[in-house]
Amino acid sequence: MRTRSIVGAATTTAVAATALLMAAASTATAAPASPRTTAPGFLTADDLPPHASSPWYEGPVTKGLPDPEPFCVDGAVPNTAGTYHRLFGTDYDTHASQVGVKAASAKAAGELAAELEQRVANCAADWLRDHPGSSASWDDYGTVDVGDSAHIYGVHTAPPESEHGVNMFAVIRKGAKVTVVRWAEMGTLEHAPVAAFRTTTTKAAARL
Repeated sequence: MRTRSIVGAATTTAVAATALLMAAASTATAAPASPRTTAPGFLTADDLPPHASSPWYEGPVTKGLPDPEPFCVDGAVPNTAGTYHRLFGTDYDTHASQVGVKAASAKAAGELAAELEQRVANCAADWLRDHPGSSASWDDYGTVDVGDSAHIYGVHTAPPESEHGVNMFAVIRKGAKVTVVRWAEMGTLEHAPVAAFRTTTTKAAARL
């Protein structure tokens, strides 16, 4: 697969400490434990690509959008009664997030998934316009045959004289539910665990 390189600007690098994850989890409103909850099914820490030196930690499934919203799709996910999220972290820079939405219909979910895919595909170029002098690249890792649709992308960013950041995204739809999973750490697209993230995408679709 060919990497699409863009020179001129790049998105903020992927940085998240476990302390930040736990602080966010402690101040968020957890989703109700009732079996009647409208929350889409979510990944657990064990579903994420393994980290070489640290376990993954998971926060609670929480109503609404995370703050800040996930890079590349901020402003694109509606904050409705059917919107939930979960944050994940490690002892190092690697972190992840998942946002799930129960849309009004399968048609609305399909439109949302298409919008999210477009946002991720355009993310590197959009970020570069706001950060002149940096560089960025992206790759389309293709679809996964799960749910009604599932598509994986990678986005790499590199501000001048700063660390590189690499992100992977999965946009998944099943019926009227949509979820977007983001994995991020310092590095380049060559460091992205594509095969393991495809497994994560399959598990996210199964839980959705």
